[in-house]
Amino acid sequence: MALLDRFTKSGATPLDNVDVVLADLDGVVYAGAGALPHAVESLNAAARGRRIGYITNNASRTDASVAAHLRELGLDTTARDIVTSPQAAMRLLLERVAPGATVLVVGGEGLVVEVEKAGFTVTRSADDAPAAVVQGFAPEVGWAQLAEAAYALKIPEEDGGIPWIATNTDWTIPQSRGIAPGNGTLVSAVHTAVGRLATVAGKPETPIFVEAVARFDARHPLFIGDRLDTDILGANRAGIASALVLTGIDRPKHVLAAPVDSRPTFILGDLRELDQPYPRTKVAGGVTTVGDAAVRIDGADVRIVSEGNRPIDLVRAGAAAIWATGRGIFGFRVPERLYADPFHRP
Repeated sequence: MALLDRFTKSGATPLDNVDVVLADLDGVVYAGAGALPHAVESLNAAARGRRIGYITNNASRTDASVAAHLRELGLDTTARDIVTSPQAAMRLLLERVAPGATVLVVGGEGLVVEVEKAGFTVTRSADDAPAAVVQGFAPEVGWAQLAEAAYALKIPEEDGGIPWIATNTDWTIPQSRGIAPGNGTLVSAVHTAVGRLATVAGKPETPIFVEAVARFDARHPLFIGDRLDTDILGANRAGIASALVLTGIDRPKHVLAAPVDSRPTFILGDLRELDQPYPRTKVAGGVTTVGDAAVRIDGADVRIVSEGNRPIDLVRAGAAAIWATGRGIFGFRVPERLYADPFHRP
C-alpha cells in the first residue's frame, strides 16, 4: 500500500493536490448511452478548481461525437477534452510511416477521421499496397475487414513487412445490455491468422497517457478507470496516481487478486467518493483497519475482524491485508463476505 500512503493524509480526499482529472469513459462515466449513477454530478463538482479530461480506448467514435454525448449527459466538454486511442495511435504511426502514405484501416469513423487528420490516405483493401495497418474497434467490423488486415500483414515486420498498430486490446467493453467483446478479441483474430503481434497505442500502454498529460499540461494528474488490466496498469506504467471505481468491469474479487503492477492508489465504490475523505490504512497487532472495517491474515485464512459500516472500506482493508503479504490470492481461503458485490455495475 505504499502508493496509497504516499497520496493520502488524514482527512484528505483523492482530489487533493490534483490539477487534472483524467477519466476513462466506458464503465466510469457511462455504460452504453446512459450515464452511470452519480458520475455526472461528481465530475462536474470535480471540475470546480481543476481541468477534467477524458481518455478512452474505444476507437469507434470521433472526439467530437464523444464530447457531444458527454454534453448530452450534462458534462461541459469539448472535443479538445477527449483523448482517444486513435489519437495515440497516430503518434506511433507518424514515427513509423512516411507522411501522406496509404494506411489500411480496420475500424470505424473515429479511427478513419484521425488517420485522415494526420495526413494519411485511407484504404480498406490490402490490394492497395498500404504502408501500415491500423486497427480499432467498431461494431461493424467483421470477417471481411479482418481478412484484409491479415492479407496485408502476411509478411512479418522484421522480414520487411509493414507495421501493425492496434488502438487498444481491451478484451471486453461494457454495454447497457451487459459485457460485450472488445477490440482485443478482434486483434487476436488477426494475430491468430498471421502469427504477429500488434503495437498497441491505448491503455495499458503509455502512448495514450503521454498524449493526455502533454495536452492538459498536467503536473499532478489523477486517472480514474474501471479495469485493473488496462486502466490501472497503464496509469502505473505512466507514473500517474489512479483510482479504480467499481461501476464497470472489475469487481471486489479482482481487486483482492490484483497483481502488484495493477494496484490502484484509491479504490472507490462510485465517483461520489472522489471528494470524500479517504481513510488511511492502519496496521496494528496483525490487523489491517480501514475506517471501521478490519481484516486479519491467519496463515492461509483471511478473517474479517469487523465488517464496518461501509462495504467499500471492507474491500480496501481486505486488499491492503492481502497485498501486504506479497502472496497470490490463490494461497488464501477468503470468506465470501469479503468479496460480496453491492456496488453498481452495468
